[in-house]
Formats: sequence, structure tokens, C-alpha cells
Amino acid sequence: MKIEYVPKKFRAESIRTIETANAIIAEYDAQGYSLTLRQLYYQFVSRDLIANSLKEYKNLGSLINDGRLAGLIDWDAIEDRTRNLHSLSHWESAPEIVRSCAKQFRLDKWDSQPCRVEVWIEKEALAGVFQRICDELDVPMFACRGYTSQSEMWAAGQRLERIKDRGQEPIVLHFGDHDPSGIDMTRDIRERLALFMGGVELQRLALNREQVDKYSPPPNPAKATDARFNGYLAEFGEKSWELDALEPKLLSGLVRRFVEGVRDEGRWDEALDREETTKEQLADVADKRETIVEGL
Repeated sequence: MKIEYVPKKFRAESIRTIETANAIIAEYDAQGYSLTLRQLYYQFVSRDLIANSLKEYKNLGSLINDGRLAGLIDWDAIEDRTRNLHSLSHWESAPEIVRSCAKQFRLDKWDSQPCRVEVWIEKEALAGVFQRICDELDVPMFACRGYTSQSEMWAAGQRLERIKDRGQEPIVLHFGDHDPSGIDMTRDIRERLALFMGGVELQRLALNREQVDKYSPPPNPAKATDARFNGYLAEFGEKSWELDALEPKLLSGLVRRFVEGVRDEGRWDEALDREETTKEQLADVADKRETIVEGL
């Protein structure tokens, strides 16, 4: 919603930028996505509306902030995916919680599959983009927050090893920036999982050089202060690219195509049917419980 907290008079150029931001926001909303400020910024850059620089990023962020306070930009349209409130769920009655359980009931549809897939992303800020498709496909998602801690990597190794012990092949899909550290993180994950559980199939689905060439995301200078800069420079040159610059539907499509390509659809559909039957049974229990309570 748009709520005015601080009245402000904008210059004509600023009004045009706010109108453009609202148009981009509407495009994403039509696809079912909200935006981070970083994603909105990259949309401006990729459309040649502003230069790709820290100064322009800060200027846009300041204008978006003022526009929201002035009631010109929807407060729900820009989100911070790294800070969230945690609270417990509540219900008004027993039938209500049973209905809620019915909606949330999930069979482990991967239990009968020859493999299990996990999606690992470099940045927690992109969790909102991947969460939607991962939930739809019932695939776990892990936000690495850069180089994964030793504790989390060991825990992942134990988890993936248990999958192997059950006779399934674990597969990790990694998504990261195309920069010195972002590229090296894929190597780091592969080597430490090999240390902790013998290794898994690891696919780096993005961001890769062929995708850079195909989609032309806005470039950034690779950080010369990064310890991995020289190796990156020799292979890729001085430019780097952020995963955030790719469209959410493109990233979701990469996950969907891979998962549906390795999934046994016949077994999946059978599990879906059993899941739906159980949901209907739970909903029926809620209805009967409510009828009994009303009769007392």
C-alpha cells in the first residue's frame, strides 16, 4: 500500500524516475515477485536508465526511500530479505488448526525418487526469489551467505551422506555471483563436501560466463583486493557480474528445468495423489469436529 508519512515536493526528473520504478515494480508484481532495492537498481542499469556505479545506487536508494515516505511507492513492493520477524502461530479453535494442518500437509515426494536435489544460493537477499520455486518443487533451499561456515558445511555433509546411505543420489545446485569469490565458492563447496562425505554431484547453474554473454547483465569491476583476483583476471578479465541482475523468472526457470529433468514424473504424480487424498481426509476430520462441537 502507499501511505504518505512525510510530504515532499519532487523535481520533475525525480517524478519520472519514481514513475519508472513503479512501472518496473508492476512488471515484477504481475509475475508474483517483490523486489529488493538491489534488483530494482539493476533493472534501471540494464535498461540504460542510469550508470552502474555506487553513486547511482545510493542516489536511487535515497529517492526510493523518499518516494515511499511521500506515499508515491508501495511499501510492500520493496523488501529486505535479510531481516525478518519471528513469531509463533495461533488458532482460534481445534477445527481451525486441523484445517491449517490439512493445507500444510506434505508427503516426502522425493522418498521414492532416485535422487534428491538441494538449491544453494550465495546470497540470502535472493532467498525470496528462489523460495517460491523451491517450495513449488518441494526442494530444500540453503542460503550460504558467502563462504559457508565449517559447522554448516559439516552438517550438510552429514545430511547428504544420509541421503546416499538411503540409496539416493544427492545433487546440489549452486547459484552465485560471477566474480572472484563467487566463482571460487563453487570450488570450495565441492572440495569440502568431498572431505566430509566423499563428494556429491554439484551443478553451478548460475551465474556462468555463457549466461553473461547471452543476457548481458550490467558489469562491475572485479575487486582487485580479492585474494582470488589474479586467477579470475587470467580466466575472465577485469569485469564481474552479480546474480541479482538476472530476472527472477530466469533463475526460477533454471531450477525448474533441472529438477523436472531428473525427477521420475510417474512416481511424483503417484505421491501427489496420495498427498491430496490425505489432505482431503484431514479437512473432513476438521468439518466433523466442528459439527460435533456445535452439537454440544
